[in-house]
Amino acid sequence: MRAARLIAPRTYDMVDIPVPSLAGAGPDRVVVKTNRVCLCASDMPYFSYDRGTYPQPPGLSAHECLGTVAESTSPRLAVGDQVLSVPDGQHGMAEYFLADAVRTVHLPDGFSNEILMAQPLGTVIWACRKLPNMLGAKTVVYGQGPMGLLFNRLFSNLGAKTIVGVERVPERLALAEAMGATHVVNSGEEDVVARVRDITGGEMADIVVEIVGHNTETLAACVSLVRREGTVLAFGVPDDAVYPVPFGEMFGKNISLISSVGPDCQHDYPLAIDMIHQGRLDVTPILSHDMPFTTDDVQTGYELFVGRKEGAVKVMIHME
Repeated sequence: MRAARLIAPRTYDMVDIPVPSLAGAGPDRVVVKTNRVCLCASDMPYFSYDRGTYPQPPGLSAHECLGTVAESTSPRLAVGDQVLSVPDGQHGMAEYFLADAVRTVHLPDGFSNEILMAQPLGTVIWACRKLPNMLGAKTVVYGQGPMGLLFNRLFSNLGAKTIVGVERVPERLALAEAMGATHVVNSGEEDVVARVRDITGGEMADIVVEIVGHNTETLAACVSLVRREGTVLAFGVPDDAVYPVPFGEMFGKNISLISSVGPDCQHDYPLAIDMIHQGRLDVTPILSHDMPFTTDDVQTGYELFVGRKEGAVKVMIHME
């Protein structure tokens, strides 16, 4: 089978390796024949940062995957089943991958390619399970990448009164409104605190989501945007083990700080699949690119995604 392989920072090639096997495997394991993958911000460090040793293991990095069960030791999953699955170790940029059955769920008949967004949406659903009642809430979503846009849409569906999308990339501000934001703020040109104060009539936000990640400044900024006894959700992927935060302000305002990563696969993925498949949550505006599985296109797809070039939001790679 073919698998993409990082041979240096930001550089892919393609290699032929054996198809993975379940010979000697325990229960509840599957081999999935990959149909389509989508790039995620959590794949970015594998591509962009120096990993020290190269080449990296084949298949890095993709974890948002659709495919067909090719081999199974799970009584719940049969050969030929169409599934959404999270591969072992994010090794999904390959024609086949290994996965745990617990991180693999069935897809409905007649699904469209948009169903792949059920995987990132599932992580948003998991995060929302931790948040206070959304009905009538004033919210800020700090960061309007793919996940922030999904938060907009889900907050809107859950009844938030105000959804302020904060972003410094101008092209994404219009997309933020298309995905449910009631207001947008350009953090590169505007005073975000002043704008949120104006939008909320001086009350500030009930709930603020930090979804930029990869820096230490935006989480601290979110503390300034939330009201007394409000909630800050830390969702963006951290690069550093320790983050400086204005703890005195958090303490004085009685702020609840919640972190969230990943989903409950067997509950959140099926709900996300239903919401997309039944047309209750439109994800099509964020699907910007669909590219074939070639060395050049994998390389280009990552460059577009990481560099936010050519309107890239969610970049899909199809194997067939």
